[in-house]
Amino acid sequence: MTAFFTRLPAKFGAACALSASLCLGLAVSVQAQDTYTKTKYPIVLVHGLFGFDSIGPADYFYGVPSALTRGGARVVVPSTSAANTSEVRGEQLLAQLRALRAANGTQKFNLIGHSHGAQTVRYVAAVEPALVASVLTVGGVNGGSKVADAVLAGTSATGTTPAVAAIVDAFASVISFLSGEPKLPQNSFGALSSLTTAGAANFNRRFPQAVPSVSCGQGAAQVNGIRYYSASGTRVLTNILDVTDPLLGLTGVLFGFEASDGLVSRCSSHLGTTLRDNYDWNHLDEVNQAFGLRGLFSQDPVAFYRSHANRLKTLGL
Repeated sequence: MTAFFTRLPAKFGAACALSASLCLGLAVSVQAQDTYTKTKYPIVLVHGLFGFDSIGPADYFYGVPSALTRGGARVVVPSTSAANTSEVRGEQLLAQLRALRAANGTQKFNLIGHSHGAQTVRYVAAVEPALVASVLTVGGVNGGSKVADAVLAGTSATGTTPAVAAIVDAFASVISFLSGEPKLPQNSFGALSSLTTAGAANFNRRFPQAVPSVSCGQGAAQVNGIRYYSASGTRVLTNILDVTDPLLGLTGVLFGFEASDGLVSRCSSHLGTTLRDNYDWNHLDEVNQAFGLRGLFSQDPVAFYRSHANRLKTLGL
């Protein structure tokens, strides 16, 4: 598990060269004043499929943990399998949150899950609601993904499912190894099954909290004392310099004229109170990847997470 701590603002660098003591005083003063994201409960950032907490200097939620901590938030970035079922990943997250509660006395957490991280955090909220203050899913596969449907159908029709699963499991293992968690189990077929339309429907039957009763509708804003939110983007190709855009451009074709972020449709992302479902982001822009490259005039994902933290702070969460 990776912990993130407040860093001194870069603008103090020049002043420090003149007076280290003055620099320290100013930095402490500014840090004390910046409480914009100082929530009552820690914020937990949960990655999606083929995700990681961090690899070297690169966060999965690129630049988000440090931005939140600078505003006073306590941020937890847990380690879950790069590829596995929603339930296995959910149990991994649950174990880490319970350990934090035992070690630090923290009673509740604000959970944020991206992509497959949506089902991961929803599992924890359903299984142990007393541990959760709020849930936000971003680009969440709450209603399944047509991309997962197509991959499963294609490999099943060609009889290549076992071979493809073995290759993808190896890839997921490399990701977990690079992020410092080589022992995490990988199950790409289980992950794929969880993310299909049928898999998501089955998950929703067992864990229906805040799921909309009608397609593209709003879900319950609060269930078992937990506030539920969702957000997503609907622009696929956003930056010509982003090497991930072509891949999302290809997968986005599967949605036809249905608005999507390239991997998840707008309506599928809905859960609880939908904050906004048409940001000018694709699926990776939603977590400020790759390395912050996005549309020139698109909304700042880091600012979005800061704004949500402030929303939770205002609510006393």
